[in-house]
Amino acid sequence: MYLIAGLGNPSKTYEGTRHNVGFSMIDVIGNKFDIDVTTKKHKALVGRGVIDGMRVILAKPQTYMNLSGRSVLQLSAYFGIPPQRIIVMFDDISLEPGRLRVRAEGSAGGHNGIKSIIQELGSQDFPRVKIGVGAKPNPEYDLAAWVLGKF
Repeated sequence: MYLIAGLGNPSKTYEGTRHNVGFSMIDVIGNKFDIDVTTKKHKALVGRGVIDGMRVILAKPQTYMNLSGRSVLQLSAYFGIPPQRIIVMFDDISLEPGRLRVRAEGSAGGHNGIKSIIQELGSQDFPRVKIGVGAKPNPEYDLAAWVLGKF
């Protein structure tokens, strides 16, 4: 079994923002594989399904980005999923919009959601999919305003 967690912030306020592309990817995967991601469990919206013969849990942590690790840890413990089978999808400002970068493991790279997951799991050894949202338009532009802005 795999846990696929898309990072974002809960509430309508953040829908469609750069910071919520992880949630958007969970929606796309859920739609493609007919997995309903609406059950509330372990501080997340979750759905269970099968992708290419493998059982999966799709999750959108509802703890806000900086505390994503709390939900991911609870889900992994409840379902008995080791870090190596937790795939985390999140925004990356160093990649052009729409570009993806897949890593088997690594550091937080300054991303607070990933930092929280590493801290809670006690491991960096989980796969991640970075989703490009593009860089700030200029160095003076506020980073929070950029990632919390809409495409």
